[in-house]
Amino acid sequence: MEEIYSIKLSSIIKRLGLKEIYLPSDAENIEITSPDVERPGLVLTGFFENFERNRIQIIGRAENAYLEGLDSVQRAIHVENYMKTKPVALIFSSDLPIFEEILEYAKINEVPVLSSTQRTSALLAALIAYLHVELAPRITRHGVLVEAYGEGILILGDSGVGKSETAIELVKRGHRLIADDAVEIKRVSSTTLVGSAPAIIRHYVELRGIGIVDIKRLFGMGSVKDTEKIDLVVKLEPWVQGKMYDRLGLDNETIDILGIEVPCITIPVRPGRNLAIILEIAAMNNRQKRMGYNTALEFNKQLMAQMGMQEE
Repeated sequence: MEEIYSIKLSSIIKRLGLKEIYLPSDAENIEITSPDVERPGLVLTGFFENFERNRIQIIGRAENAYLEGLDSVQRAIHVENYMKTKPVALIFSSDLPIFEEILEYAKINEVPVLSSTQRTSALLAALIAYLHVELAPRITRHGVLVEAYGEGILILGDSGVGKSETAIELVKRGHRLIADDAVEIKRVSSTTLVGSAPAIIRHYVELRGIGIVDIKRLFGMGSVKDTEKIDLVVKLEPWVQGKMYDRLGLDNETIDILGIEVPCITIPVRPGRNLAIILEIAAMNNRQKRMGYNTALEFNKQLMAQMGMQEE
């Protein structure tokens, strides 16, 4: 069973700059668990099928105009029936006036009522984006996450293989560290993974023989980043003599993380190999592939064409 995450209503209020109209209790004690948002147009008319009360509700100009067109008796009936469902929170967009009936039945049913100056579409977009990040499915992987040339690279491998040392070298070359040792990975959409570090170890790196070092203080603010999407996974492993490694790049290996297939390459490690430069090349090559150019395929086409010409 998939774990359910939550976020405090107070965090949403602070992030979106919402105004508190009525709260049945401290916003710190109200938990939001659904990343989805709903506009209760049909529900206000009395159609409750498929209505989910755990979603934040947004009342925009259309819903406001519908309620405004009802007489006070009808409006009270519709609002009472709606508020009886006890939605988790209600937000009025565009700084719309709030009907007395809304406040009356919100207090009876203990429904938080908030207000925003943002237009409905902008409020919806901001709220959905924020909730999908904060309530996203997540896992923690042992590894290192760095950003090189705009590409998020998740470095995996056994302890002592050189992940942290490689990250330090990349930072010295002008790239940025996101997480060392433990990487919290969230699936923020059907195609996107975002990684970050647990708050307690953020911006720190452990180097055997030296100890814990603070990357932000040693290399400056430009050397770290709080979050980054994961574009490529690099597996580091000790060089095994006689093992066949991909030399052309024709193998399109992927790794499944939270149901998303991420490009993956395996790099053998041995003394003398400059892993930082190799990862820089891997980052640029991965970006080039996403832009539609695959060097290995182009080289293979030229090779096949040359062989065909020789046969003729």
